[in-house]
Amino acid sequence: MGVVVTELTRRRRVAVLLVCCTSLFIVGMDSTIVNVALPAIGRDLHATVSGLQWVVDAYVVVLGSLLMVSGSTADRLGRRRTFQVGLLLFTVGSLLCSLAPTLEWLVIFRMLQAIGGSMLNPVAMSIIRNIFHDPRERAQAIGIWGATIGISIAMGPVIGGALVQSVGWRAVFWVNIPIGLLAIALTAKIVPESRAAHPRRTDAVGQLLVIVVMGSLTYAIIEGPQSGWLSAEIVGLFGVSAIALGALVWYEPRRREPLIELRFFRSVPFSGASLIAVSSFAAFSGFLFINTLYLQDARGLSALDAGLYTLPMAAMTVVMSPVSGWLVGRFGTRPSLIVAGATLTAGGAMLTGLTTTTPFAWLLASYFIFGTGLGLVNPPITNTAISGMPPAQAGVAAAIASTSRQVGQSLGVAVVGVAATSSIHGPLRQGFARASHPGWWIVTGCSAVVLVLGLVTTTRWAIRTTADVAAAMSERPGEVRSAGASG
Repeated sequence: MGVVVTELTRRRRVAVLLVCCTSLFIVGMDSTIVNVALPAIGRDLHATVSGLQWVVDAYVVVLGSLLMVSGSTADRLGRRRTFQVGLLLFTVGSLLCSLAPTLEWLVIFRMLQAIGGSMLNPVAMSIIRNIFHDPRERAQAIGIWGATIGISIAMGPVIGGALVQSVGWRAVFWVNIPIGLLAIALTAKIVPESRAAHPRRTDAVGQLLVIVVMGSLTYAIIEGPQSGWLSAEIVGLFGVSAIALGALVWYEPRRREPLIELRFFRSVPFSGASLIAVSSFAAFSGFLFINTLYLQDARGLSALDAGLYTLPMAAMTVVMSPVSGWLVGRFGTRPSLIVAGATLTAGGAMLTGLTTTTPFAWLLASYFIFGTGLGLVNPPITNTAISGMPPAQAGVAAAIASTSRQVGQSLGVAVVGVAATSSIHGPLRQGFARASHPGWWIVTGCSAVVLVLGLVTTTRWAIRTTADVAAAMSERPGEVRSAGASG
């Protein structure tokens, strides 16, 4: 079991939770706020569709690749210290993105943003896990945390649309700067320093293999239509990704302290939550990417109007996220996951026959239904990832869940974007609605996976496997010591 030497007051714990949620909000919002700015970025920086995909995926690939090593680094060097460094890098990266003179520089600065972002979510989740000891309080805190994810990613397109329309696309990066600076100051004053008494060793080989798997796979999917799916470059990249994945699966169990703790996946709910995170965020990121292009390029809406049209999705995410957190704390993850899967599937299916004359009322209804599922799905993912795991492993478990989300986002933009645009030759306004149908079917299919997994991984048998894994992981218990707090 983990041990915290200094017990924080309830008010102090709530303050720490709010600071952690602030960092989550800007990272989550940044992953979606850029989507509504993509057409404006494309016009200003003369970017192709694949170039716009890289604006999104350069961020999520780097973020997803580094989440686990950032979590273990924080356990070793100090969670507050790592958290502050992450906030600083993310804030500086945001400033540089707003100044990017070309698409290439924008992609590079997005990668710097992602390095900082990788030090925030899993580290913050580990801080929360180790200051909330009462199971009921912890469930409520995790519910708020999961709700923040949903709220932030849903509000991104709305805020982004307003900023692009009134100021310009560079303003979508300015919004992170004051929030980031405030979070840095509050972290120094409120958040206690803590680290694992027996931190995990650095796994450089495992980290390199993760980067190779994600980078080569994403590059091959995005560039496949231009280079040719059977070209030596693309086939070779798919091969490199497969070999690296095989090497990772072979190598990690042979390390005493691996980057990816594969024993976690013996827990059916944990494995299910990871796959649900991949599927739901692939559906969501694919949804956002092609919906933004559809509304602005195929239907001719402004960035602000496109953002406003997604308000039903944002509103339902805001409403249903805390509801889902309450449901998880009271009834477990099953109700939230089943309803989430059903509504995500229904919302995606409504857009599989999209045309340039589809009534806006139909679009708004689909956004409303899809947003309901998006709000419901996040709290059970987070709760399942860390509940029942030893406190000393909370950072690693949370990092795996966060990585699963980023993998889903990366693949969603890459796969759905390619499926929706590969048959278009010329301006997107011509034929995009019809060409996007395969992309919407992929969104629907990913959503259906959430429903199936929600049914299968929440049975009594599945839940028992978590207890077995926790017992095995506790054979060498870790301790968390507090180094005190300033302020």
